[in-house]
Amino acid sequence: MNSVSIVLGLSNMESRERILGKARQLFNRFGFRRVTMDEIAAKTGMSKKTIYQSFATKDEIVDAVVEELLRKSCASCEKGSTIAENAIQEVFSNIDMIFDLMSEMNPIVLEDLEKFYPSVFVKFYRHKYDYIFKKLKENLERGIAEGLYRQELNVDVISKFRIETMFIPFNPSIFPYGKYNLAEVEIETLEHFLYGVATIQGQELIKKYKQQSKKNK
Repeated sequence: MNSVSIVLGLSNMESRERILGKARQLFNRFGFRRVTMDEIAAKTGMSKKTIYQSFATKDEIVDAVVEELLRKSCASCEKGSTIAENAIQEVFSNIDMIFDLMSEMNPIVLEDLEKFYPSVFVKFYRHKYDYIFKKLKENLERGIAEGLYRQELNVDVISKFRIETMFIPFNPSIFPYGKYNLAEVEIETLEHFLYGVATIQGQELIKKYKQQSKKNK
């Protein structure tokens, strides 16, 4: 059975998921602007008419891809908060998700989102400064209470500092695409941040979880 026949047998939900999965791959590789509906159709093995039955415009696909990304990010963070034994393990529980998400991502995606899809970028911006900021503060407060982060930290300032450093790897003038791996740069900046806020006890746990993470790769 060829790919077209398989696609014809898909339900509306399955078609939608297939479109989003293939579109996400293309967006990650080339950015949002460069990818056309023709390319999405070719990647899925569907006609554009079939794609338009699920999504009226490319903007709707971009919106759905970003919404899915934010949902998965929230789910991963909430799971980490629930199962982690301490604040540092909570951070490391998300490292695999971060690495998988960013390992094949072109840093231009954020620039494209801001320039060409401003309404979608607003959702990302709110997620960044509402949800992520809240989770960072909670993690820092937890770590301080556990004696793993330094007591004198200004949680509000450090949370905002960390948010901005999270997105430095997306700046192509600092880390040109092709020369640097986005995921590796992100993990490096995360570890640097953790060592900066950790107590001696906390630093020992960083070493422990870092080693365990390497063994799992």
